[in-house]
Amino acid sequence: LCWNCFRASVTPGTVLILLAGRFKGKRVVFLKQLPSGLLLVTGPFKINGVPLRRVNQSYVIATSTKVDVSAVNVDKFDDKYFSKESQKKKKKGEGEFFEAEKEEKSVLPQQKKDDQKTVDSALIKGIESVPDLKTYLGARFSLKDGVKPHELVF
Repeated sequence: LCWNCFRASVTPGTVLILLAGRFKGKRVVFLKQLPSGLLLVTGPFKINGVPLRRVNQSYVIATSTKVDVSAVNVDKFDDKYFSKESQKKKKKGEGEFFEAEKEEKSVLPQQKKDDQKTVDSALIKGIESVPDLKTYLGARFSLKDGVKPHELVF
């Protein structure tokens, strides 16, 4: 199995469960595969707080649930979109160090907020057309006592 190969179960609109990272256990909608082999997913942010993110496909479980993503335009998103601007690190004295920590809060650019809103608005229309899908995406996935993960069917 190569790292850049693509799982057949993951197609645009598939609901995935994240297995690792800050949003583990959250259900997200798969939008497209990026050139690097990573998956572009979103919560949508309004429903469960997961923004547009890149995720390695080994850290997701594909479910059988699908969402209509034909109205969502994801052409502008590539790996460069997610790269951070390089910041030059300079040595600081002790007093300057604590002051700089307060200043260096990373603020999300307005452009990325707008991109998130446009993707979400198109996606939420498709989600609301299916009953109970909004609550399903908002719910967190976890295993209870006695549940055998290898016997689950997603």
